[in-house]
Amino acid sequence: MAERATRPRMRTVGAALAALSFVGVAALAGCSGEGPGDGVSQNAPAASSPSSSPSASPSPSPASGWNPKPGSVAAVGDSITRGFDACSVLADCPEVSWATGSDGLVRSLAVRLLGEKKAADRSWNHAVSGARMVQLPEQMALAAKERPELVTVMMGANDACRDSVRLMTPVADFRASFEASMRQLRAGAPEAQVYVSSVPDLKRLWSTGRLDEGAKRIWSLGVCRSMLADADDLGPAAVARRDAVQERVVAYNGVLRDVCAKDRHCRYDGGAVFGFRFTGAQLSPWDWFHPSRDGQARLAEIAYRNITAAEPPA
Repeated sequence: MAERATRPRMRTVGAALAALSFVGVAALAGCSGEGPGDGVSQNAPAASSPSSSPSASPSPSPASGWNPKPGSVAAVGDSITRGFDACSVLADCPEVSWATGSDGLVRSLAVRLLGEKKAADRSWNHAVSGARMVQLPEQMALAAKERPELVTVMMGANDACRDSVRLMTPVADFRASFEASMRQLRAGAPEAQVYVSSVPDLKRLWSTGRLDEGAKRIWSLGVCRSMLADADDLGPAAVARRDAVQERVVAYNGVLRDVCAKDRHCRYDGGAVFGFRFTGAQLSPWDWFHPSRDGQARLAEIAYRNITAAEPPA
C-alpha cells in the first residue's frame, strides 16, 4: 500500500520514553473490544457488531446513493491512522493502520473492503503523525489526486490534546478547517465518498488509565497534558480542566457531524469511536495513549460496520 516514510526507530525503550516529553501529542487513545489478544476481529467481533467479513457487505442502496463496496480507499488523519507506537516506540507503523494497513491481525478497512491483493494497489495513507485539523486541507488535496472511491477521516484529538486548555483549537477554527478540507476534496474528487470518525473520548481514557501506575508514569512525561496531566488530582481546578477538554471534544464531534451532513457523499460514524468502551489491552504499552494492534483492529471493525451498513448510523 502506498505509504509515507515512517519515523526512524529509537534503539531503546528507555530513551524513547524519556523523549516522550518532547514529542507533540499525536492522535487517539483507544477503541476496544473485550479482553487482551483479541485483535483478530473477524473471529471475535465486538459485542453487538455484525460480521466483519467482506462477504457480508450489503448491496448499494439506491435510496441513499451510498456504495458500501468502494473500490479504493485513501486515508487522511493523524498518528492513529499512521499506527504510531503500535509496533515499536516513537515510530509510525502504517502496516497496522486501521484504515490501510496490511497486517493480518488488524485486517484493515481497506483489506476488509478490497481484499489483500487489491488493497495493496488501491489504498493510500496520507495521514501525518501530530497533525491537527488545520493541516487536513493539505492531506485532502493529496487524497483527491488518487481519485479514491472512499476517503477516511480521523482527525481532532490533537486539537484537544495540548499542553494547556488555552491552546486547544477554537471550535470556529476547527469548523473552518474541516469545511475547507471538504472543499479541497471536492475540487479534485467530487464523487468520492467520505467516512468521518468521531474524536475519541479522552476523558474515558483518563478514567481508565489512572488506575494503572505504569500509565500514569508515562503520562507524566508530557502526554496530552490538557487531559492527562496530574492524573490523580481530583481538585476543583483539575476537574474543571478535564471537563473543558471533554466539552471541546464533544463540540468537535458536533462540527464533524454537521459539516458531514451537508455533503451527500459523506457518512459520520454517529459517535461510534467516541462512545466505544476500551480496555488497556487496546492501548500501546509504550504510551498508554495510542492504539495497539488490537485497538487498530477495533477501529477497522467499527469503520467497516458503519461503511457497509445500508443506512448511516443514527
